[in-house]
Formats: sequence, structure tokens, C-alpha cells
Amino acid sequence: MTDDRGIWLYAITRREAADAGAGRTGVAGETSRTIAVGRLAAIVGDVPLAGFGEEALRRNFEDLDWLGAVARTHDAVVSAVGGPVVPIRLATVYRDDDRVRRVLEHRTTELERTLDRLTGRTEWGVKAFLDLARARGHEDSPSRRGAGTAYLARRRAERDARADSERLATEQTSKVHSRLAGLAAGARLHPLQSKALSGRSEQMVLNAAYLVDDDRARAFAEAVAACDEENTAIRVQLTGPWPPYSFSSWEEG
Repeated sequence: MTDDRGIWLYAITRREAADAGAGRTGVAGETSRTIAVGRLAAIVGDVPLAGFGEEALRRNFEDLDWLGAVARTHDAVVSAVGGPVVPIRLATVYRDDDRVRRVLEHRTTELERTLDRLTGRTEWGVKAFLDLARARGHEDSPSRRGAGTAYLARRRAERDARADSERLATEQTSKVHSRLAGLAAGARLHPLQSKALSGRSEQMVLNAAYLVDDDRARAFAEAVAACDEENTAIRVQLTGPWPPYSFSSWEEG
């Protein structure tokens, strides 16, 4: 490997499942390949440091179009793996193959334990958004009162109504998360996204990931649909399936 290139890490999997992730077009237009150590294999790609080194990535991550394209390509390589996989988040770059091998050697026990835990399971995302109109239902809103209603009283009523809706949404969101976590093998709460990032005009009140047994995926999806129908202050949305990024212990190590 020359000094102007690095090793982009896509995923870790069992050696027998790795071939499905090789031969794919990677984030730099390269062809993905494998680096094997014992029973494990890493899916990697050779990338130019001019575009994927530390400074370049810091600059490119400010370009949302670039970031979106790279994320989709990265995920496509990860998703192609034919078995349980430890997906690696964007921008994990090593200097050469030997450094990747050393990581696999040093973390073999941890990675094999993680792969065992992920076998037969998939990540699903659930987002919930505040729905003020739904929460208020058909109540007489301040905007429909008579013209003689004082301005300050109207504003106070609007503020109180929103606060009541937000409290109700918080209560319902907590119950939804508890219900769905009870159906999953694992659950993670992620930071709430801004409206610009979520692409929704409503305020996000839940951004969670759940690790679900594949044979319970239908029941989980039905539970999410029921949560959306039954709760009056929020809209509940299911996303996925995804590679289990939220349940990989890579960053923790």
C-alpha cells in the first residue's frame, strides 16, 4: 500500500460470509475486498487519502450531497454481506492491511461474541413526531373563538394547549418505547433530529433503534402500527430494516 492510500473499513463478519461483501463498488469507486484473520474477515476498500484522509473527510463531511452519496455506498457494501455483520460507521480508515489484521487479532473474542448476538436479528428504527392537531382533536381552539376574545387570553390559551399536548406526547412516547423495547432483543435511544435533518415539519420526540429477532419482525411492525393508531399526540414511523449499526460494539472498544 502506498503512502497516499488508506484502508476504508466497511464491516466485520465471519470468514465464510465475507465473500458476498467483496467485489462491490466502494465509496471511492474502488472494488471492496476482504482481509481475513482466523474465523473473522473485514470488508475493506483502498481509498485515496487525498479524498478520504483526516483533513479531507473533515472538509467533505460539510458537503451533505457528498456525505449522502458516500453513506449510501457504504451501506450498500455492508448490506451485501451474507450473514451476521458488525457494520462499521463512516470514516473508519486505517493506514494499511496489517493494522486491520492487528485489530481483528486483538478483538477476536469481542467480535465473535457480537456476531453471535446479532445472528438472526436485524435493526429497525422507530421515530415519533409531535402532532399538535391530533392531540387537540376537535376541541374548541382559541383561533375559533369570537372576535371579542382578548389577544393575550388567546395567546395564553394557545401556549397552554401546546404545553398540554407536549406533556401528553412525552407520556405516550415513553410508553411506546417501553412497549417496543419489550418486543426486542435490544434497544437504543438516539439524539432527536432537527426538522432540517429529519425532513419533517413536526417536532421529533423519539428516535430509537431496536434489535429484533427476524422471526418476530412482523409482530414488531404490527406493534409499531398499533402505537401510531392508538396514541393521540404523536405519529409513529417505522424505518428499516438496517444493518445493526446501533448494536455494534466497535466504537465502544
